[in-house]
Amino acid sequence: MPILKIVEYPAAVLEQQCEMVTTFDKRLVRLLNNMYDTMLEADGVGLAAPQIGIAKQIAIVEVDEVQGKIELINPEIIQIEGEQVGPEGCLSFPGLYGEVSRSNYVKVRAQNRKGKWYEVEARGFLARAIQHEIDHLHGVLFTSKVIKYYEEEELER
Repeated sequence: MPILKIVEYPAAVLEQQCEMVTTFDKRLVRLLNNMYDTMLEADGVGLAAPQIGIAKQIAIVEVDEVQGKIELINPEIIQIEGEQVGPEGCLSFPGLYGEVSRSNYVKVRAQNRKGKWYEVEARGFLARAIQHEIDHLHGVLFTSKVIKYYEEEELER
């Protein structure tokens, strides 16, 4: 699968509201597969379509192999609980890290690659990653939520 070019800030597509996906076909499947390979190649835990220049509501998250790959098409957050504060980075902001507050629990309704609706629940780091990627689909960047920025060396400690 081809590795796609990751769009970096200040590309305009990163700050726009993405369109809903209405066609579930082989092109979408190919895009999802390419996005997944691109995310892995970039050593990320999530990737949203605007990060590869496509203003569609498509995102992929995989924080570990146990929980596996989660494909989110037209996702909407339907429930949140609690709070967690922790470091985040973004493939569209290489080398930039900040402390961000997010919900500790999230329940999301989304479509899969065939257009079938499903729900997913997540806590902790997975909940953080899902919220970060859904934000991308609405043109919201993690930098707008940063409480304080980190130097890369601080994160390694």
